[in-house]
Amino acid sequence: MTLRGAKNICSSSNAANCTQCLALGPECGWCTQEDFIVDITENYRCDTFINLKLKGCRSESIEHPSVQLQVLNTKVVNSQVTPAEVSVHLRPGASKNFLLRVHRLEKYPVDFYYLVDVSASMQDSIEKLNSIGFDLSQKMANFSQNIRFGFGTFVDKPVTPYISIQPQRIKNQCRGYRDCMPPHGYIHVLPLTENITEFKNIVVKQKLSGNIDNPEGTFDAMLQAAVCHKDIGWRKEAKRLLIVMTDQTSHLTYDSKLAGIVIPNDGRCHLKDNVYSRSTDMEHPTLGQLGEKLIDHHINGVFAVQGRQFHWYKDLSPLLPGTVAKKMESSAANLKELVVDAYELLLSEVKIQVENPMKGVRVDVTAICPDGSRHLGMEGCKGVKSNENVFFNVTITMDKCDVAEGNGYIFLKPIGFNETAKIKIHRSCTCQCSNVSRGKGKCVTEVLPDCQSHSCKEESCSLDESVYPSEGCKALPGRPACSGRGVCICGKCFCHKTKLGKIYGKYCEMDDFSCPYHYGKLCSGNGECEDGKCKCFSGWEGDRCHCTSSKEHCMDSSGLICSGRGSCICGQCKCTDEKSFGPLCKYCSNCDNTCTENWNCEHSQVSSNISESQSNLFKDLCDKVVYYIDQTSECFSDPRITQIFFIILTATFLLGFLTILIIRKIILQCSNTKHNRSSDYQKTTPKKDKRILKNVYTRTVTYTREKPEDLTIDLSSFGVHETFKYKL
Repeated sequence: MTLRGAKNICSSSNAANCTQCLALGPECGWCTQEDFIVDITENYRCDTFINLKLKGCRSESIEHPSVQLQVLNTKVVNSQVTPAEVSVHLRPGASKNFLLRVHRLEKYPVDFYYLVDVSASMQDSIEKLNSIGFDLSQKMANFSQNIRFGFGTFVDKPVTPYISIQPQRIKNQCRGYRDCMPPHGYIHVLPLTENITEFKNIVVKQKLSGNIDNPEGTFDAMLQAAVCHKDIGWRKEAKRLLIVMTDQTSHLTYDSKLAGIVIPNDGRCHLKDNVYSRSTDMEHPTLGQLGEKLIDHHINGVFAVQGRQFHWYKDLSPLLPGTVAKKMESSAANLKELVVDAYELLLSEVKIQVENPMKGVRVDVTAICPDGSRHLGMEGCKGVKSNENVFFNVTITMDKCDVAEGNGYIFLKPIGFNETAKIKIHRSCTCQCSNVSRGKGKCVTEVLPDCQSHSCKEESCSLDESVYPSEGCKALPGRPACSGRGVCICGKCFCHKTKLGKIYGKYCEMDDFSCPYHYGKLCSGNGECEDGKCKCFSGWEGDRCHCTSSKEHCMDSSGLICSGRGSCICGQCKCTDEKSFGPLCKYCSNCDNTCTENWNCEHSQVSSNISESQSNLFKDLCDKVVYYIDQTSECFSDPRITQIFFIILTATFLLGFLTILIIRKIILQCSNTKHNRSSDYQKTTPKKDKRILKNVYTRTVTYTREKPEDLTIDLSSFGVHETFKYKL
């Protein structure tokens, strides 16, 4: 029962069918009882289990998948991980949790595989390895009585620029100072064995090799040693340690391109006669790929590093789960103690990794350490002793149904352990009542008709054609029943469901996903999708129903569509006359009748000598005229306008000519008057002022055209003793 005041998400969701109801949360149920509701909405069927019973729905008619967890294989002899398998039934929004116990067994079998860098600089370390077998067995007696040893070597990819390819050095990189074996990517020398003497003899016979660059092919060789479990002899029941001895860094993935090698590492075993056969044509593995393979094969890695490159591996080891880096002293003096310490450290750390995750299902793991602290599963617990248990609280949640209903497996792998916990997931994403063969039930909003003796299975039904002919489900004769997108039951189409969208219609001929879109909306939101074509609502047109069928925006003030010069398409005028333009096609710069119609309209408005019927005719015409004249020359085609133009031109010419004559007459009169005044002034002027008057007179000679008298000027006052004559 929902608490008072709390929101009931089930009943308030408007779920239209059982699947939608169950997806709301684990508390929701759906009543499939046929006679449960009368004259009320369908979402009344979705509610909590208790509320549905109170409403009158029978318990057996309530779809309410249970959420449960069942532990399997609880008692396994000498098991380090329990339970080994659980089964979980989930539905959307539901979660279940359980405790996983990890307990390290004492005296557990151990496999040691030594992967040694045999470049010339590692000579002292390899010689020290000769005596480590027996001593290590004695030292490891406190942890296990069952120990095996294996041995393999690596150098680098035997191609340039990693090695010298000079003919005299291709087989012996140490030519001139030592007899070395040819360089190689990885050679598996000795499978895991309990025979310590055999291990010692193999190491003694090991020859050195060499290359010309500092980094080695360490990670390339490690991946092969991890995945070639049959060749190496890794035991299923043993603790597996891969001990890598080197004094240099390792090449990384993209370093391979220096040699023109671009094929990605496939993570598989490629040993041929115990030699890595694809070293020269396949890239170095990525760190993620190498870490994944170490976990998959339950292998712990120990980097025993000599020299200053120890810190490089130490910083890198967190990226490789289940690995640890230890510093190896000169000539490997501490190799025995190093291996034992690394083994103890790895045993004291318990971590879990989740593998094979499922879409829509979330797994949360919390480690509960012996000291009471809690950490994430991948952080785990440290400092765990052999007699202590580590518990992991595992919570499995189904967030939503992103995939089809079915089963799947999720694995929980304690890193470095050879045991795995398996979780079987059962997803309940749909309702059982949706299966027609199960019987009648109200799962969806449509109820199957109560036909007489019909048999339906999935999407095929067998009916008596004489009673319920399938032709009633065909839109046209010869067309498939229900348009091929539904099931014909009792002469009625029941459309298929699809993730793309809704299929509907009497013949399942309509849907909401196969028609054109406009600005992200199917049929622009102004129509329905029918048989792949948009069927527009009233007031809309076009293949996408994106055009309004209204002509309102194409109509001018007189009610004429596009001024009679165009068509209204999509609510806009498209001018059919190429000379017309404008939003309503009302502008026409070169139309033949524009000026004539304009003249008629103007004339009809000022003329009083026309009859009323003619006036009305002109009025109708003028409503259609476009008053736009771009140039005066456009109206020359009208004869009356041409006559007026010539009359105005003639009058202008005559008026201009008359004006010129008048101006000329005035100028001549003024000139004569000035001449007369000059003559009178010369006669009355005294003789003593003759020089001055002569000067004045010379100014008017241009108008009188008379030759002036000679003029003698005395320049003695200026210091010039010569007489000048100045003539005009």
